[in-house]
Amino acid sequence: MPDAKGRRIALGCEGSANKLGIGIIAHDPVTGEPTVLSNVRDTFVSPPGTGFLPKDTARHHRAYFVRVAKKALSASGAGGRKPLRGSHRDGAGDNGGVEPVVLYVSGGNTQVIAYAEQRYRIFGETLDIAVGNCLDRFARTLEISNDPAPGYNIEQLAKQGGRVLLDLPYAVKGMDCSFSGILGRADDLAAQMKAGEPGPDGEPFTPADLCFSLQETVFAMLVEITERAMAHVGSNQVLIVGGVGCNERLQEMMGAMAAERGGSVYATDERFCIDNGIMIAHAGLLAYETGFRTPLEESTCTQRFRTDEVFVKWRD
Repeated sequence: MPDAKGRRIALGCEGSANKLGIGIIAHDPVTGEPTVLSNVRDTFVSPPGTGFLPKDTARHHRAYFVRVAKKALSASGAGGRKPLRGSHRDGAGDNGGVEPVVLYVSGGNTQVIAYAEQRYRIFGETLDIAVGNCLDRFARTLEISNDPAPGYNIEQLAKQGGRVLLDLPYAVKGMDCSFSGILGRADDLAAQMKAGEPGPDGEPFTPADLCFSLQETVFAMLVEITERAMAHVGSNQVLIVGGVGCNERLQEMMGAMAAERGGSVYATDERFCIDNGIMIAHAGLLAYETGFRTPLEESTCTQRFRTDEVFVKWRD
């Protein structure tokens, strides 16, 4: 619905995991350029060494939804009463004419995708757990704080490591990858470390060394399958999305690979990589502008709505 300036306004709600996010975005009536009006988020943080249960996050989201919504509306200056439009939670928009290979890495997803004929096609993905889930579960093993996020704290610990690169399984299978075996081996090494036993080279190692080794291994796998997809589609550009995408080491490794191919990497920070309402609002508004509507009585939540099932009507 247009506001007083003639801009179309959309409000997006994100609550699929432990983060509740509400974002409000506006599209310029002439240029179509988006403006983020507000992007508010509140996170349920579980104690160190634990994950989060659906019942606990549901309780958190119910308790905080109204106050987060009011904060987002107040910060944006926008009103309510907008029509409903269903959206894929990680819907992507126009990339400004550049057609990159997209690495989609989060707590629940690991996919290498590229746009073709109004759909995002999946070239490779995880065969078991997502890379973000792998990092989060290892944070539990080390009883690392979940505040602000377990993956972020692993990243900070990894910056202190690097004395040794511990041997972990490297599981790339064509365009796909697997992380469960790496997690199992990392857990074994953590138990060995806690027992005071030396590493494979006979030297002691630290939690920082473990975090460094885990990151280097899983990110190298992601770089390999992304590069393979780039060669397949003839692209030298990479777009990294999803919560793990704000990891600076992943961006650095991917950037080095892309530079060797004469290309570059596009990534953003935690405002738009980690779960947020803006990604919902932007995708919803793009679809709304093509005439798509979702009557309230027909609205549902589809837990297994895959990326390649989204029909991208707003792109040629």
